[in-house]
Amino acid sequence: MVDILAENLSGKAVMSADGTELGDLYNITMNLESGELNHLLVSPHEQLRSERVDFDVDEMGRLRVPVANVQAVKDYIVVAR
Repeated sequence: MVDILAENLSGKAVMSADGTELGDLYNITMNLESGELNHLLVSPHEQLRSERVDFDVDEMGRLRVPVANVQAVKDYIVVAR
């Protein structure tokens, strides 16, 4: 996989592999001790129906997408659901 700077990902659109637009990347969480990335925090689009999403939600209503679900990063961040 090509290295991409995190600053280039901020605000990037996130889409599921089935083509559903989930929202925009807000932040990425990581384990500070190991450096391992944990979750993408995604600000969901207003029109996104909650029954179409299988991800946990944080206290601010952002989707917590496991980094392991990321399939591609190009024009969109594509994630498996």
